[in-house]
Amino acid sequence: MSYQVTLKTSGKQFRVDQDETILDAALRQGITLPYGCKNGACGSCKGKVIEGAVEHGQHSDAALNKADETSGAILFCCAYPQSDLMIEAREVQGAGDIAIRKVPCRVNTITKPSSDVAILKLQLPATERFQFLAGQYLEFLLKDGQRRAYSIANAPDQEGPLELHIRHLPGGLFTDFVFGAKDPALKEKDILRFEGPLGSFFLREDSKKPIIFVAAGTGFAPIKSIIEQMQHKKIVRPIHLYWGGRRPSDLYLHELCQAWAKSIPNFIYTPVISDALPEDQWKGRTGFVHQAVMADHPNMAEHQVYACGAPVMVNAARQDFSSQCHLPEEEFFADSFTSAADIAAK
Repeated sequence: MSYQVTLKTSGKQFRVDQDETILDAALRQGITLPYGCKNGACGSCKGKVIEGAVEHGQHSDAALNKADETSGAILFCCAYPQSDLMIEAREVQGAGDIAIRKVPCRVNTITKPSSDVAILKLQLPATERFQFLAGQYLEFLLKDGQRRAYSIANAPDQEGPLELHIRHLPGGLFTDFVFGAKDPALKEKDILRFEGPLGSFFLREDSKKPIIFVAAGTGFAPIKSIIEQMQHKKIVRPIHLYWGGRRPSDLYLHELCQAWAKSIPNFIYTPVISDALPEDQWKGRTGFVHQAVMADHPNMAEHQVYACGAPVMVNAARQDFSSQCHLPEEEFFADSFTSAADIAAK
């Protein structure tokens, strides 16, 4: 049993097999719909059913609540067709041109710019040419069949290893391994396997609009990749980067951002700290990072926004920027960093 899905805007059609999600079927057939976590936690793949019916698998109420479902909204990553469908979705151009593959790698270096962030650099085989779009992510394939997703932090055209930024979540299956909280610990020269590239979070180069980047914690990683790729390709657009953390130490590459502000034309960097302690002696912006954006940009009608971080930040930015700051919904691009805890809470 399979069902036919038609995209309302483009008229493209594809088949969805039994027990297959709309997103998986689309990706399998070279059609890229917006997506992030692929497990119903982030809401990046939200669209709408125009005709037909679907059944949802497990998902977060924050990503799709009952009112959303009543209005016809669906999450492509966990929606199973019950009939032929016509759906309303933003088709993503460009990502489908790069094959998703399983790749072995060797841990080149592990450095810790702060107590709870590790920067992993992964060396690929000499004969391997791994293509990706700046902003995309990969998934480590763990021995027990589980996966863990991390954004690539370097630009695609940079020579050398792949760079990942990993925050330690105590009790986390992979992060405890990286930070040595479990034995054996990850060490340099270890062999890992991953699948990628994945995700629809990347720069839309056909636009000339000013860009607002909003990062929280290690959500900075894919934004770093995009900014460095813009430098490489000499893409000149006004950029305002906001990077939020609880403490100043969360902004683990603060000096790099300051250097960008000095060297990149029309580039503004605004760090925002929510829970500074007296000993931090923080004299910069305070509060929630997306609220700092709104204070500086009350009208985002002519902007694009790229937001990356925890789902609570991304979802608040998505809603508030649209409802209060006139940002067109189609100009908000996001990657939510969902953890195992986010998935378990669905």
